[in-house]
Amino acid sequence: MKRLPLLWLLLWMCALYSVGIYLFVGGFLLVRLEVNRTSTCGDVLQPGEEPADFCRVRPRFRRAVLLIVDALKIDFAWFDPDNAAPRPYENKLPVLEETVSARPANSRLYPFRADPPTTTMQRIKGFTTGSLPTFVDVGNNFASTAILEDNLIHQFGQVGKRVVFMGDDTWENLFPKKFHRSLPFPSFNVKDLHTVDNGILQHLYTTMVGDDWDVLVAHFLGVDHCGHRFGPDHPAMADKLTQMDGVIRSVIDRLQNDTLLVVMGDHGMTDTGDHGGDSQKETDAAIFLYSPSPLFSALPSQSEPDVVPQTDLVPTLALLLGVPIPYSSVGQVLLPVFPPHGQTEGAVGSLSQLEALWINAKQVNRFLETYSGMAKDIPPESLSQLKAEFSSLSSEYLATVRQGRPPSPQLAALLQAYLTSVRDTCRATWAQFNPLKMAAGLIILGLACLTCLVLSELSHVLLREDGPGLRAPVVAALVAAVCAAAVQLRARGYIELAWCLAAAALSSELLFLWRARRFGPAGVEKSGSLVAGWQRLLAPHLLVPLLRCASLLSDSYVIAEGRAVTFLVFSLALYIPIRLNWDGLLLPPNHDPLKAAGILPPPALSPSTVRKEGFTLLACLGLLVGSLYLSLSFHACREEQGSCQPSPFLSPLSRLQDSRLKNLHYVLSVFALALWTYLLRRFLRHYGNLNSASGAVFAARWVLLLLSVCLALYWAVSATPEDSFRNLAELISLAQLVLPRAAFALLGLGLSLIWLDPLTVFAKTRAAPSGRSQSLPPPRYRASTGISPQAELHHLIPQIYQRMRRSLEDEEPSRAVEADGRPAVEAYGLGTVYSAPLLLFCGLLGIGLLLLHPEGMALSFLLLLLEMGALLHIHASSTTLTVPHAACSGGFNVPWTPVVMWSLAATQFFHATGHLPTFPSIQWGAAFVGFPNGHTGTMLPASLVTLNTFASHILFSVGCPLLLFWPLVCEVRGGRTGRACGDEGEDAVMEMRLRENPQQFSSALLQLSTRYLFILGVQVFASVCAAAILRRHLMVWKVFAPKLMFEASGFLVSCVSLLIGVTLVLRVDVAVGRWFKRLIPDASR
Repeated sequence: MKRLPLLWLLLWMCALYSVGIYLFVGGFLLVRLEVNRTSTCGDVLQPGEEPADFCRVRPRFRRAVLLIVDALKIDFAWFDPDNAAPRPYENKLPVLEETVSARPANSRLYPFRADPPTTTMQRIKGFTTGSLPTFVDVGNNFASTAILEDNLIHQFGQVGKRVVFMGDDTWENLFPKKFHRSLPFPSFNVKDLHTVDNGILQHLYTTMVGDDWDVLVAHFLGVDHCGHRFGPDHPAMADKLTQMDGVIRSVIDRLQNDTLLVVMGDHGMTDTGDHGGDSQKETDAAIFLYSPSPLFSALPSQSEPDVVPQTDLVPTLALLLGVPIPYSSVGQVLLPVFPPHGQTEGAVGSLSQLEALWINAKQVNRFLETYSGMAKDIPPESLSQLKAEFSSLSSEYLATVRQGRPPSPQLAALLQAYLTSVRDTCRATWAQFNPLKMAAGLIILGLACLTCLVLSELSHVLLREDGPGLRAPVVAALVAAVCAAAVQLRARGYIELAWCLAAAALSSELLFLWRARRFGPAGVEKSGSLVAGWQRLLAPHLLVPLLRCASLLSDSYVIAEGRAVTFLVFSLALYIPIRLNWDGLLLPPNHDPLKAAGILPPPALSPSTVRKEGFTLLACLGLLVGSLYLSLSFHACREEQGSCQPSPFLSPLSRLQDSRLKNLHYVLSVFALALWTYLLRRFLRHYGNLNSASGAVFAARWVLLLLSVCLALYWAVSATPEDSFRNLAELISLAQLVLPRAAFALLGLGLSLIWLDPLTVFAKTRAAPSGRSQSLPPPRYRASTGISPQAELHHLIPQIYQRMRRSLEDEEPSRAVEADGRPAVEAYGLGTVYSAPLLLFCGLLGIGLLLLHPEGMALSFLLLLLEMGALLHIHASSTTLTVPHAACSGGFNVPWTPVVMWSLAATQFFHATGHLPTFPSIQWGAAFVGFPNGHTGTMLPASLVTLNTFASHILFSVGCPLLLFWPLVCEVRGGRTGRACGDEGEDAVMEMRLRENPQQFSSALLQLSTRYLFILGVQVFASVCAAAILRRHLMVWKVFAPKLMFEASGFLVSCVSLLIGVTLVLRVDVAVGRWFKRLIPDASR
């Protein structure tokens, strides 16, 4: 078997796809150019009449307290006295409404709108720099790096203000060595509701009463973590909000007249407690402003802003505290906190509304001029219009100041309109695409799809000794990469890796396709599977992927993808029996007297076999339809789906308040887990794979069982409320730490045993009668399916390993005569020697992935296993009915239809395990399974979240080779009445046919793998095309860009998983060869 060439071809194919994705994503994801300049008190903004604009008046407030309550959505802050039955998150912050009502000149409460992405790091960056985020920033949320742009924290330090911070340690990463004193607490453990908040409260009040600070920043995380863990509609949320109410009251009591209090949320949360997207529930937080001294010059009126953008906080705080506005800020001052023009008398050093707007406008204009000089992405017509508008406003303002006359009432409104226009222009412009990289990525991805298709159709040629190997394409790739690097170094003075990779991939693809031309006609003729004629383009196995790819251009389809893919799987599965019935293969043929008389040849399959296979196919189709229908019960909901209700099984048991419902969910989950384990062991026992003493059998007998027990116990411990069993609290905490880690250890042990010792074959030798006669029959190797006599009678598969037998028959007669008697060997489990370890590997891996999901997903994983089994049996029955002699003739090729269904099922169960191609739907809790106290780095939690998100992709990709094995596993059913294949008197030999034809085995495995990669690759290519074509579409960042990211990530995970599955098959093949050499030493000569 050609093992290394096969692996190299697959690795090369995956690398080509990866380069294409890397290039396109690098050109598509928005990266805004940062202006690394800072404002200073000595800056003179043009046009300027004053010696300085910043710091020229005495600051209105000497101190400020910033209380950031993470995820404080505006709904939490409102108070409704008429609400007699408030929900857990309603009416829990009465201090805000009481203060606003009692002291309207001192306080205000506004909705505080964030720019997406609504993740904590980006929000901190937004309300400290005043800049707008880009889509790619979301990827940095859990790998926070220092903010280099000018920001408020830097400005406070520049003017000598002492900033004391306590709370979320993200601030320490964003502003290293910027604080006078810092008390950070770990923030990533979303299950911990109290550590950060309690740590703040230990120091907050003592710090306030001291004199060792000017700006105090306290970032509370309990509300956000409570949302992630329980959701907003939970008693724990009521407790947290009540605690925050008490904190705000205590802080207000300790404030001095020269101190400003800002209480705000950085973002909101959805009804499930998540955030990261751009729905209104995620973007609308709350901001509360208060000072013991009068802060607002007028009572609340109609002119008050309905919503305060987060960026507006930056210039407002800067001017109130007497520091320069950060250089890159595009925010707009909050006018109500400044007195109207002409009413500043008595307010020491206070700026009027018009003066504040003028300084703000000059600062924004300076940034606009600097940025437009560095980057050319702002449209020239927009830039010219904004410059003309500012020139007109500055002329009017300066004329008013010089003449000493009161300004026109419209001037302030016009300045506000200008600032709004600049922000809107920047928001629309900072979609900084790189068209050249996007085009290169598209071309490489398109050629990769074509190369993969050619690879699949010429798989039997490529693994021959005289086939077009990879040596020339790899050499061409290296030469092209070196040339691209040399050209860049000479032209630019530096090397960009992306273009070296592009040159390498493109040259490699083109050379391979050119060299494959001379093998094309012969390969097509032999394989017989390439589309011949336009009429076959409408075949369902091609039409379904085509429709799916075309539909990725529709935002409605992407939003409803879960149900749409379910429908496609159902439609393609239904096509199989309809087509078989149309061809007259589903039912036994009518009695024909010519066939009975022997005039016509008898049918390949007996009527009873056809009837049995047809019944099996229809039964499995029913099981598939039932699994598809039930899987819809586990879907999550997108924000765009309106009245959709997410599955109750998506909530962890710890969120459920009804004890009966919690017990029911737990029992159902444990039942599903037990059935998963039973079905795996039942298959292995049925085919005699539990009789040997190998490591794989040990994993099947003990590791699988212990892993299931650990998982069931962990679910029970995790579902225990924190306030129950107080005497056992430490034991429960220890169990929450030990049980999942024990499960991880067992999983690693089981997978390692399967990899190191994958054979599940038990050999039993029976000595033959002594004698030296040449008439002794050759040895026969029987792969029985069980030890029990009943199983042996019913499922006995006498398997003759043809190559070994021929080698023994070809020995010299004298040698055969010298033997007293060759032993007859019964090999139990040999018929499923490849599929058994692969299926066991998938089963163990599935339980490990289930550990990272909510408990209720055990039912969905069981449906996944049943659907996999149904798809495999439908494929096997269809193969038996369609091509009963294909296996005997050496044809192991897997048709397109099962490959398409297998790939669609991976996407379908991505949705059926509660996932969506949106960032808010990511199940971050997976990062803390076994690590309740958090992590010191980001690699491990990122890996756990990736395994959770793409669990279905992993399982279907690792199990993809089962499509090759399953028709052979089920071959015994075809040989019950009439011989399915082989010589007369010989029964089916199942997977041993693959060992008899190693060249065809290699080519069939390569063809299956490349066909699977092709189907996944064209879906990625379709997503890339959708993102490129619709890059200016209204829904691009809400729908198409996240879909592209998830599709590309899922493809890369699938590539790695497919390589693992194929490598395991090759590992088993090596072990089988060694087993035969040990069993028959003569054959190894």
